[in-house]
Amino acid sequence: MISSLDMESAAAAAAEILAAEDPWRDLPPTAKLVVESAVRSFADRGFHATTLKHIAAGSGLSTAALYVHFGSKDELLYEISRRGHESALTIVKKAAALEPADHAFRTLVYAFARWHAERRTVATVAQYQLNALTGVHAEEIADIRRRTEHVVRGVVAAVSGGVDDDVDSRGLTVAVVSLGIDVARWYKPDGRYTPDEVARLQCRLATRLLQQ
Repeated sequence: MISSLDMESAAAAAAEILAAEDPWRDLPPTAKLVVESAVRSFADRGFHATTLKHIAAGSGLSTAALYVHFGSKDELLYEISRRGHESALTIVKKAAALEPADHAFRTLVYAFARWHAERRTVATVAQYQLNALTGVHAEEIADIRRRTEHVVRGVVAAVSGGVDDDVDSRGLTVAVVSLGIDVARWYKPDGRYTPDEVARLQCRLATRLLQQ
């Protein structure tokens, strides 16, 4: 079980990490409009059903104006996926650097889950449109995902002190990561839980996983 004090400490640390993270911070205003429109359309329609006309209409620009910033729909998906995954990696790395290890673990799980709730549309595209990526783009995103898993695995190992013979450490890490990723699939802004409540729930569940 997590004490209320430990949970509040993790939530506060995670909130500080999340407040500093904006995947679009360096984009010019017009490019940001394009990306945000593409995110909404990819999340609602899926990559293959989205056209440049959909993205242009959502951004208030002409189709021709999109090419000033992005060469193709594929490039847009890659940019959204890259920035989304790099943002998630930054979050888990900052949480993993905290001390002691159990605080780092709780903060990591909380922050990762809350990010997937608060950035639900970005996370939906980044996590569930992977099959639309090809070639070098697909390889680069896969590498970022591996690095994210590696960071989480290190924190899991530090907290668990090793695992039972019956439990594969990589599998346990995947289970912890999946708790956060799956939030993007089922979380609804007007649903039962707030992002904070989602994060606290996933934190408690992840802690129980390590106690088995």
